Amino acid sequence: MQVINGQYEFSGGVSALSIADKYDCPLYVYDFDVVERQYNRLKNAFSGLSLKINYACKAMTNVTMLKLIKGLGAGLDAVSIQEVRLGLHAGFKPDEILYTPNCVSIEEMEQVVKLGVKVNVDNISMLEQFGQKFPNYPLCLRINPHIMAGGNSKISTGHIDSKFGISFHQLPLVERIVKATGIIVEGLHMHTGSEILDSEVFLNGAEILLNVASSFPDLTYVDFGSGFKVPYKENDIETDIEDLGVQITKRFKSFCKSYGRELTLKFEPGKYLVSEAGSFFAKVNVVKQTTSTVFAGLDSGLNHLIRPMFYDSYHKIVNVSRAEGKSRIYTVVGYICETDTFGVNRKITEIQEGDVLAFQNAGAYCFSMSSNYNSRYRPAEVLIYKGQDYLIRKRETFEDLLKNQVELDLSVKEVGIAS
Repeated sequence: MQVINGQYEFSGGVSALSIADKYDCPLYVYDFDVVERQYNRLKNAFSGLSLKINYACKAMTNVTMLKLIKGLGAGLDAVSIQEVRLGLHAGFKPDEILYTPNCVSIEEMEQVVKLGVKVNVDNISMLEQFGQKFPNYPLCLRINPHIMAGGNSKISTGHIDSKFGISFHQLPLVERIVKATGIIVEGLHMHTGSEILDSEVFLNGAEILLNVASSFPDLTYVDFGSGFKVPYKENDIETDIEDLGVQITKRFKSFCKSYGRELTLKFEPGKYLVSEAGSFFAKVNVVKQTTSTVFAGLDSGLNHLIRPMFYDSYHKIVNVSRAEGKSRIYTVVGYICETDTFGVNRKITEIQEGDVLAFQNAGAYCFSMSSNYNSRYRPAEVLIYKGQDYLIRKRETFEDLLKNQVELDLSVKEVGIAS
């Protein structure tokens, strides 16, 4: 979304304000041209290798978006049986899905195996259980390289205190379990965290994973995860995908030569593909000036966009109603009944009550982390595709709040509670 001729527009010249007026606020809007641009950029950066990109769908699981991303040639990275089923529903074949769970039961693993989906195991206990139940079922191992990476401790997943992955120091134990059970290890995987700035950090993790790979003779792929940083502000730092592509391609080709055959290199971008594609619209209910602050209070809150309160994430906020003009300093807050702050001391084009604000980088982990807190409805989702807008999820209604509740008409006396 950018300013063209004095107004914010999506690709194809679609007016952002017209979308907000048509579908009302709050509202999630996704511009698929941006997803396609990101996918092609990553694909081109590693064009010299056998490459497979699996979309990490925990970022956003709208089925229409899953279908379109599949159409680009992507596979799917799923972290739950529910995401697996959504992927199958969207048309992904079982062997196009890699199931990468954490702390799930063997029963859920069994459900995934029955669906024929590729499985990624990230702990010794599950490896042993899985090997005894399904000794001939090919699987992937998630390795923890003990590298601290990511923009926040809550999104760093490859360090020594992380619950994710099997420590590469446990390799001898892994090899004994594999030998004892007859497990076929077809892939190795790592994911060090989100928002990796330094290519060297990524390369260090890759080097550890390739060293581990030398111990497994039946590999067909190595999955380097993702965590590529996207820009959140003007002139923001982002992962240099092209430079990383040159370095990883050179190293991976060298490894494949020493390994004795060509392997497939996999990545599993989520935020990288969909973050910049998304905008979240909310309407200004009130402009409130106190002795120290000017608040812009919206018709939304942390129930729709929890990332700023959850891990201090930054989302650029723009006034869609007034793309140009004088700016003032605002603290933008929501309507949830607790501290509910989107951004503090933000320079935004002068806001009036009724204006529509847009939060950028709202394609990843926004709707997927939304809730009905304060019994508020979750918003609609809209897709911008080839210059047209499409409703891809309806706004919730009061009936949605009630549909799974079991209402009982019990008096205090009937349930045996003394007065």
